[in-house]
Amino acid sequence: MTDRPPGSQQARTGHFEAHDLHMSSFTAILFAALVVYLGGWYFDQWIGNFSLLLFVLTVVTLGYWLAERFHFRPARQAAATAVEAQLAQRRSELAGRGITQVDGDAQAARERVLAQPWWLDWTAGLFPVILAVFLLRSFLFEPFKIPSGSMIPTLMVGDLILVNKYHYGVRLPVINKKIIANHSPQRGDVMVFRYPKDLRVDYIKRVVGLPGDEVAYLNQKLTINGRPVDVKPLGEYYDEDSLRYVPQFQETLGSVQHRILVDPKRNAYYGPTDSHDFPFAQNCRYNAEGVVCKVPEGQYFMMGDNRDNSQDSRYWGFVPDENIVGKAFFVWMNFGNLRRIGSFQ
Repeated sequence: MTDRPPGSQQARTGHFEAHDLHMSSFTAILFAALVVYLGGWYFDQWIGNFSLLLFVLTVVTLGYWLAERFHFRPARQAAATAVEAQLAQRRSELAGRGITQVDGDAQAARERVLAQPWWLDWTAGLFPVILAVFLLRSFLFEPFKIPSGSMIPTLMVGDLILVNKYHYGVRLPVINKKIIANHSPQRGDVMVFRYPKDLRVDYIKRVVGLPGDEVAYLNQKLTINGRPVDVKPLGEYYDEDSLRYVPQFQETLGSVQHRILVDPKRNAYYGPTDSHDFPFAQNCRYNAEGVVCKVPEGQYFMMGDNRDNSQDSRYWGFVPDENIVGKAFFVWMNFGNLRRIGSFQ
């Protein structure tokens, strides 16, 4: 004789199946929205915000995890206990009638009831991993990919770098508000920051001017507070972008020595004076020789190491402290050249 669940068990099973269908459909919609967002980001239909995305994923999976911990799992456990009790009662009734051979496996029924549905496995089950990534990326280290040649020869296109998120202070994710101060940026630091003209985009440049400094870049020579920055020639560098050799120098900013490229055939043109529209633009003077800027308080003057192939503070102005993301310090991978791996400071 087949051991079938009583009516109350069937009603409870039907309730769980309906609930599972609703949550499964809702979760599928969320995953579809995620795929659309990532697809549009990948195909340049809009600019994605990974920090915000990771925050939203953390909050959503936390909601599923809490629901699983305090509602869904206790409900499944209660249902499994009820199933066991009903099966035991049913077998007892059949045994009283002399029926000892009963189909059905109580343990298998319990495991089926306790099984976590896919929509919980792929949400609540992923919450610890997503939370760990969110905390690591928000407060410790964040990976970035170098998209352009503005920092050649220090950083190459395709370099995957690590950025220290706490070196300049602990900041709240997404809103980037500093809550704990740490080191101040120093001349020579390679810093990642949010582009002042579009906060959704991250830039990487070298810190050249600190608050209160007067930075001058005239005739391709850098001076800070009236003192020329020390440079030494290093011979020529083969620029793979332009397919030609460019003069290379060793520059010393503060205690940091690094290489720069200066191409005498590509003297920078900063456009007409009235075209520079950025905060504190009145602090900069432009002429045929170059630009001189007085760095305001709470702002920084940034330049690329590839001096004649870098859109930086000479063009779009200063970087405010609240835009700082972190200090870049290590190339952890370059799939085209494994020898690139290592520290670059």
